[in-house]
Amino acid sequence: MTIDAGILIAIILVVSGCSGTSAADSVQMPAPAVEVARVQQKDVPIQREWIGTLDGTVNAAIKAQVTGYLLTQNYTEGSFVNKGQSLFEIDPRPFQAAVDQAQGQLSQANGQLGQAKAQLVQAQAQLLQAQANQRRTQLDVDRYIPLAKQQAITQQDLDNAMQNNLASQAQVDGAKAQIETAKAQIQAADAAVEAAKAAVEAARVNLGFTHLTSPIAGIAGKAQVQIGNLVSPAGAPITTVSTVDPIKAEFTLSEQEYLRFMRRPSELERLQLELILADGTTYAHKGKFLFADRQVDQNTGAIQLIGQFPNPGNVLRPGQYAKVRAVVGLEHNALLVPQRAVTELQGNYQVAVVDDDNRVAIKNVKVGDRIGPLWMINDGLEPGQRVITDGVMKVRPGVQVQPEER
Repeated sequence: MTIDAGILIAIILVVSGCSGTSAADSVQMPAPAVEVARVQQKDVPIQREWIGTLDGTVNAAIKAQVTGYLLTQNYTEGSFVNKGQSLFEIDPRPFQAAVDQAQGQLSQANGQLGQAKAQLVQAQAQLLQAQANQRRTQLDVDRYIPLAKQQAITQQDLDNAMQNNLASQAQVDGAKAQIETAKAQIQAADAAVEAAKAAVEAARVNLGFTHLTSPIAGIAGKAQVQIGNLVSPAGAPITTVSTVDPIKAEFTLSEQEYLRFMRRPSELERLQLELILADGTTYAHKGKFLFADRQVDQNTGAIQLIGQFPNPGNVLRPGQYAKVRAVVGLEHNALLVPQRAVTELQGNYQVAVVDDDNRVAIKNVKVGDRIGPLWMINDGLEPGQRVITDGVMKVRPGVQVQPEER
């Protein structure tokens, strides 16, 4: 038996009207399915991260100490060089000529010193002879005085003896003056010799400066000056050599954070530092704290700290950016939820909680540090509560849900 479609619809409407219910009301929507996770409670390490820059332990700028033309480059750029290894050579010929000239002046000064010493010896001999003559004439005077009183000799003989004695005394004084002059000449010649020696040493030092060597063992950078260029002490560094094993990591802390650390200086010294590289990987070797800078930057209110990391193979290089991470404490009985369970609305943080009747309640919470994929909750939740991690957009307060715990 076939029933017309219009008649069938009319029957349904009549039946529905008589029952006082609608077709929509007769269909009950199922409770939405959501993923939930339990609020964990455990002791967790507190980590801090700071943006850092790597730098060499020692960065030696290689500069020219004399003016000249760069003759050779004796190292491979970017390679490891040893302490004392030759890096560059400046044309040494002008400086070798200066050494030879200074050596000649030293020889001349030594000759003048020898001549002055010879004159001193001659003056000393003349003094001895003059003193001998003066003693002889003095004896004549001493003998003639009593004879003159006895009129055994003439007054003229006594006067002649006294005049000869005075002449001998003058010769002694003259010889003494010659000795003093010779001594002064020796002192001047000594000074000239010392000056000549200093000139020779200075010339040799300048000649040595034509060989630019590395003062440290480390990685030598790119040459900033080409062969054949004129270099001088006033110019920029020709290259830089850096000691990179170990390597320094420089990072900044706020003044408040620094003060918290300094209240426990022993803990700061025991910090084990980790390095998070630019590709997100964690560097294999842990570092240690070295020292804090001498002052706080007045513009930023931050202070720079220095850490040190082993760098076998010289993998890390100065200038790299990296995150410095350290465990700075332990939070006991911390409450943790997955980060995706927390939503932020105008600076306020909320979590959707499912009670024992599987009904949803929205809780305002205070968040703390992020611990990997988890978020520490300082206030607003209890251990063991279930929070929605997926599907929170499908629910509202009071709605019953189908929780699936993961």
